[in-house]
Amino acid sequence: MKAALGLIEAIGLTTAITALDAASKAADIKLVGYEKVIGAGKAVSVTIQIAGDVAAVKASVDAGVAAANKIGQVLSYHVIPRPHEEVDLLIKAFEKNLKSKDQKSLEGMEENKKNKDKKTKKEEE
Repeated sequence: MKAALGLIEAIGLTTAITALDAASKAADIKLVGYEKVIGAGKAVSVTIQIAGDVAAVKASVDAGVAAANKIGQVLSYHVIPRPHEEVDLLIKAFEKNLKSKDQKSLEGMEENKKNKDKKTKKEEE
């Protein structure tokens, strides 16, 4: 891979989403994954994993960290420029996990909608 991998680990989902929003607006990057860890820094941390060109990832991580620090706490962040091919395998695993998480989330939203529709229909009767 000739791209870079950027990581931002933040305390709480709100802080992580703020970091991702700022990172995405700062440069052309792609979210390749995220991980939630319970117990990091005696709290719940969320690590976002982004990829793209080296300069774009560096700019995105800087912007994401700055924005996240305004509303919460960033535990750590790092950019790995042109990672080794073994790390590339890890990035592909992140992407696969992200797609799986997205699919499960979509299925959950569809199930919730069906349940709401059933409840509404019963209330109307």
